[in-house]
Amino acid sequence: MIRQPSRHCTVELQAVPAHIGQVRTIVSAQLRHWRLDALVDPAALGVTELLANVHRHARPSKQCTVELRLLLDRLTVSVHDEDPRLPHVRTAGSWETCGRGLALIAALSESWGMRPDGSGKVVWFTLPALPATPEEMRADHAQWEPLSLGDDVRTTADTRSRARGARVG
Repeated sequence: MIRQPSRHCTVELQAVPAHIGQVRTIVSAQLRHWRLDALVDPAALGVTELLANVHRHARPSKQCTVELRLLLDRLTVSVHDEDPRLPHVRTAGSWETCGRGLALIAALSESWGMRPDGSGKVVWFTLPALPATPEEMRADHAQWEPLSLGDDVRTTADTRSRARGARVG
């Protein structure tokens, strides 16, 4: 039986504008590390939209967790926050400067959705990912250093059931 490795990365943060930029950097670096360069732009754009929604709408806290999960040929990007209210897809007027986030997620992703989770919710989207070549899979065993991006952003990652992570700061 051939088993494909799963890859996983989480980032905990307060969804404030300065941290959203840091998370884009983390997502981009992690996807490049996994050799998924083609997914960097759509994943970074999608996670930015989801975090902007947390920043604008989540109550009582802006605390959230971004999760990247690669399993077989699918990347799932999700954001969990502490607000149980599920978002609504709306049609923004041509004059409005916001209100298109979930429509954008739907357009850029293969699938997307939302679900209650404990006392909050998770909003997620998927992107198709090509399987890694044998050379890329061997390279995944190489050691990497966590990014240092700020005191209030924490990231952890694991590959092939080996946990790697550190407090970023």
